Amino acid sequence: MAETIFEAGDHKVYLFTDLVTGEGIQSNQLFIVNGSHSALFDPGGNLTYQPLNMAISKVSSIKALDYVIATHQDPDIIPSLDKWLMYTDAKVLVSKLWERFLPHLIPAFMIEKVQGRIVGIPDKGARIKFGDSNIIALPAHFLHSVGNLHFYDPVGKILFSGDVGASLVDKDHDKPVDDFEAHVENMEGFHKRYMGSNKVCRLWASMIRELDVEIMVPQHGRLFQGKAMVENFLQWFEQLECGIDLVDQSDYRVPKRK
Repeated sequence: MAETIFEAGDHKVYLFTDLVTGEGIQSNQLFIVNGSHSALFDPGGNLTYQPLNMAISKVSSIKALDYVIATHQDPDIIPSLDKWLMYTDAKVLVSKLWERFLPHLIPAFMIEKVQGRIVGIPDKGARIKFGDSNIIALPAHFLHSVGNLHFYDPVGKILFSGDVGASLVDKDHDKPVDDFEAHVENMEGFHKRYMGSNKVCRLWASMIRELDVEIMVPQHGRLFQGKAMVENFLQWFEQLECGIDLVDQSDYRVPKRK
């Protein structure tokens, strides 16, 4: 089911939070419409393709899809690539680092037919023309992927932050965080393991403060709504020790014989 998280004139932003069933990790998909143009973020794989396709078709034409946009290359991000390329005319946007890896997800008979439709975004990000607005691609490398991008919609003032801000919650995925301190325990373990280091956390937070963010939507778990809640997250994140900050020689030892 699509939840409308922003609507003004012909610009609408939809969020899908409940399409993964079974053993797969819960994930959020963002879908933005600007007039006759539309963009889909992190559509996932086979677990989400059919239900996501059906859900989108209730609010917009699938054939009108301009972009399928991937924050990075993980199995919960873009493995349904071949289907979106086959059944739409959309271009696929991804970090330039992963541009030449994505064809491995496409059957050989499709390769020639989709040439030029997988577009690499430079490491420094880009402003992507989208209807009468732009989607801003933001560098988010090592958070967690080495080639990672986040995306900002300046009309809705919405940041799609990929794995940054992700939480592991069993229910109420569609509800905004209402108690930040209580919510930290749903994020902390994930961020300590998946984020590269405190240095990149601080650099990223500093960049995000240059934007006017009203809603921050991570790829997993609950979103952050309102400037105060977004700032709560930034303050927590920029102080977080994670990734290589936490490892030492004990983490790199030859396993002992049993």
